[in-house]
Amino acid sequence: MATDVADSTAAASPETVTTELAVTGMTCGTCAARIQRKLGRLPGVEASVNYATGRARVTHPPEQDTDELVAAVRTLGFGATAAAPLVPAGGGVPSTRTAPESAPRPTSSTTTAPKAEDAPDPELSELRHRALVCLALTLPVMAVAMNPDWQFRYWQWFCLVLTAPVVIWGGYRFHRAALRHLRHLSATMDTLVSVGTLAAFGWSLWTLFFGGAGLGGMRHALYLVPRPDQFDGSRTVYLEAAAAITTAALLGRWIERRGRRRALGVSSSLMAPPATEARVVVGDRELPVPVGGVQPGDRIAVGAGEPFPLDGRVVEGRSTVDAGAMTGESAPVDVEPGTEVLAGTRNETVRLVVETTRAAGDTQWARMARRVEEAQAGKTAIQRLADRISAWFVPVVILIAINTLLFWGVSGAGWGFAVAAGMAVLVVACPCALGLATPTALAVATGRGAQLGILLRGPEVLESTRRVDTIVLDKTGTVTTGRMTLQTLRATDGVGRDEVLARAGALEARLEHPVARAIAAAARDELTEAAFTSAEVTDVAPLDGLGVLGTVDGVRVLAGRHRLFVERGVDVPADLQRALDDAAGQGATTVLVAWDDEHGDLRARAVLAVADGVREGSAEAVAQMRARGLRPVLLTGDNPAAARAVAAEVGIDAADVVAEVLPTEKADEVRRLQEAGATVAMVGDGVNDAAALAQADLGVAMGTGTAMAIEAGDVTLVRDDLRAVPVALRLARRTLSTIRGNLFWAFAYNVAALPLAVAGLLNPMIAGVTMALSSVFVVGNSLRLRRFTP
Repeated sequence: MATDVADSTAAASPETVTTELAVTGMTCGTCAARIQRKLGRLPGVEASVNYATGRARVTHPPEQDTDELVAAVRTLGFGATAAAPLVPAGGGVPSTRTAPESAPRPTSSTTTAPKAEDAPDPELSELRHRALVCLALTLPVMAVAMNPDWQFRYWQWFCLVLTAPVVIWGGYRFHRAALRHLRHLSATMDTLVSVGTLAAFGWSLWTLFFGGAGLGGMRHALYLVPRPDQFDGSRTVYLEAAAAITTAALLGRWIERRGRRRALGVSSSLMAPPATEARVVVGDRELPVPVGGVQPGDRIAVGAGEPFPLDGRVVEGRSTVDAGAMTGESAPVDVEPGTEVLAGTRNETVRLVVETTRAAGDTQWARMARRVEEAQAGKTAIQRLADRISAWFVPVVILIAINTLLFWGVSGAGWGFAVAAGMAVLVVACPCALGLATPTALAVATGRGAQLGILLRGPEVLESTRRVDTIVLDKTGTVTTGRMTLQTLRATDGVGRDEVLARAGALEARLEHPVARAIAAAARDELTEAAFTSAEVTDVAPLDGLGVLGTVDGVRVLAGRHRLFVERGVDVPADLQRALDDAAGQGATTVLVAWDDEHGDLRARAVLAVADGVREGSAEAVAQMRARGLRPVLLTGDNPAAARAVAAEVGIDAADVVAEVLPTEKADEVRRLQEAGATVAMVGDGVNDAAALAQADLGVAMGTGTAMAIEAGDVTLVRDDLRAVPVALRLARRTLSTIRGNLFWAFAYNVAALPLAVAGLLNPMIAGVTMALSSVFVVGNSLRLRRFTP
């Protein structure tokens, strides 16, 4: 039932829920605007209707029955059904596993959901069939009607035979929709096409049967500009105009729908689950289970060439993963036990066993898909203005057409000329291009952005990006990796780097401290596996958080802070002391390493500097921001020395470093910049960044950050690469430019063509063709965003 769907939707707030409606019968932006206005009149209801996707997103009180929403839409003459969200709102769907214990071990790949772009579209096929049949019938009519030399005796009756099925059968969808809306005292683009073509066809029938147009030998020249004639139009037929308008409308609708389908193709593919089934490892068996029934902590098998159905952590196997579908990166990534993998990426080489970390509705892919779906449902401020205009446009156009008809008829120009002028007004003013201007561009942009690992929350974001002049960057986890890594190693004369790493790494590997893990990781990476694992480590003793003492291969080794060495009376040579001071000046954490000499006394041998490493690409990203006239500001709770060192490495001015900021003060710093006149974009990844992301004019969240930061952001970057920030700004601005271009040409077309039609300077057939071309132009212009490259 409809209400069941409503109950399963995500709560918009504690007092409201959000329901999705699938709406049929919309043919232009006017339809979407009328439905949105109707739903918005219900108590406590807010609605956003998207013509391009055919969906209405309705926020309403929990006690309101979804059937009331459906009924409200149907009273306007449109079809509506409650629909489940394209993407689950979060949380796994528990289900009892019903796979029998005797189920054979699957040998086929994980079941992958079909792409929405590949699914058949009955309406598209029907439009194509009608359009092509009508085109075949219309071309002979136009050829004969436009060329007096080809007009044989009784050619007009030949044209009638070919035109009748075009107007009646080909235009049936327009007449049916116009009649349905008439019963509800409303009008849409279909009304204009239907009235225009029936007027042309009806006038032609009258002149053929009751005027002089049916006489043998009658000639009929084509005029690009209609003009009065001596017979008061009684020998004028508009069969070619009726056929051409119907065919042009059908062809335009077919091309428009096909273009919209292509525009929505990328995002629809993203919304399709990466897999519908997973193979859960139970003992030595692999049992097929729907992805909704897999819970965090379950282990699943993913074969070579299969997509990962859920987010997880590799526990068995080493392989290569194609992560391009999620991050936009073309280079494959090597994974091993402990590596995180994401739903939607693809295992390339070897079977892996993965321990799932998130349920189906909480995966990174699901969050991406929800963000894309939400973005496509919104509207820019200029589109909302266009919707308000188009809501009144059709009734006004009908009134103008009636006045045009009466004016030219009464003024003595002839009723035939008056009918032609009135038809031209009806047909040329169809506002279908207005309704397509934002949805198609936004659909293409969100799909392309998802391919590049960039997710836009909605069209309002586009308007924010245009004004941004300052970008505030969180340091830890954004500009830097958020993980401690070995930065420098300075050893005394006669001591090699490998020797230091072998002794210190073997000892620190026994501890869980972040600094110890960084040193152990460096040793593991730089030394051979045999050299790292063969060391015999005994008598390991942590020393009050200051360091560690132990024996490595029979040699006593001490590693820790300078204070520990002072307390134990271990001298530090002058060269190592200078290295300590230099590292401290850079804000790094230092570790001294000493081991016994030939007399059994501890002697300091090396200084290791450990710090949060700068992400690859951060310096390049800052340079790109500066090249675009943006001011980068580094914001961190770290000490000033560490902050200035990172700023200098990536190219941020020391004056634009704000250090030792408490988490609760980050939003205040953003507000301070705004009060100084800056339009601020904030880039962050942690819980402590959420308030600042919300305070900023534009919040950019790193996709691997916390859920709170991602929800607070207007833009989410799936990959850990700051270079995606300028790319996201470019994409957003390009999309906004495309939307503005679409709306300009849609308005310009109507503004320029309507006065010509009222003045009787536009042939109805030409009006029909240009009306169709305006929609095709808007769709084609939007599709250019598919070629956007970083």
